[in-house]
Amino acid sequence: MRVAVAGTCGLALAIAREIHDATSHQLIILSRSPQPSLLSQGYQCQVVDYNNPTSIQHSLMGVDTVISTVTGNAQLRLIEAAVQCRVRRFAPAEFEGQPGMRAQGDPLDRGRAAAAALLQHYGGYIQSTSFVCGILYERFSVNGMRSHRIGVNTGYSNEGDYILDARNMTAQAPVYDSARNLSYLCMTSAYDVGRFVVRALDMTQWPAEMSMCGERMTVNELIEAVRTCRGRLFNNVQWQDPEGLRYELTMAQMEGDLQRQRRLLALIATAEGRYDYTTPAYLNSYFPDLHPIGFRDWFTRNWASVP
Repeated sequence: MRVAVAGTCGLALAIAREIHDATSHQLIILSRSPQPSLLSQGYQCQVVDYNNPTSIQHSLMGVDTVISTVTGNAQLRLIEAAVQCRVRRFAPAEFEGQPGMRAQGDPLDRGRAAAAALLQHYGGYIQSTSFVCGILYERFSVNGMRSHRIGVNTGYSNEGDYILDARNMTAQAPVYDSARNLSYLCMTSAYDVGRFVVRALDMTQWPAEMSMCGERMTVNELIEAVRTCRGRLFNNVQWQDPEGLRYELTMAQMEGDLQRQRRLLALIATAEGRYDYTTPAYLNSYFPDLHPIGFRDWFTRNWASVP
């Protein structure tokens, strides 16, 4: 089949690379700008103007499936064009927690609810699914997710922006939910997201949601895993619950500190269980031969050269 991957961020390229290397599907990468580096590697790229419906439709001619990593109005126009071009399936830019856990008017939404509503509206014409992967391991990368060109516009993609700073060994840990139960999160590497998504291309039908998971652990266990892998004690850990985080959020709002607000909102979402799913991950069960890398192994490799 002909598959279009919209976007050139690190996650989009992980998916594109897996399609290119592991399947016989015809791949096209949609980009806002020319990509000579990708072209030199043998990838087919199409420059797209998301403000021009004709440009988008031209890029989608003959495409069976679209995997999107673009957000906002660009994604809405991509969905409209996909319907016009009779694309069979569309996966929007979710790649995080379960969409159903997202509150109405969520400040971290970045247009995803509007995309989901539009896909539901066109449900009779195009099949869609949300790929749910929890938190990407790359949030804990050396130099953060930004170094992988993932989540650059989220406001919390730098090293140390989410839960812990592995370089300076500090943490702001949303350990408890509102009922004082330990908070859990599911996490997956971008590489394994690519592998699961590409396997799903060959499925006859797509359910509304397809979850995947590299490892599920409590926030406490995450802190301990990093301490063990780094072989260093944490200098400072703030153990927090949603009430304390919401108080800090109010202070950040009063101060007009947008970056701190986004970081705190992500921590509150973690404490509320948005990135956790207790039932076995759908794609892990569907493809039992796919063995995702565990967090400790991934983290050790990523931080091996950092003293």
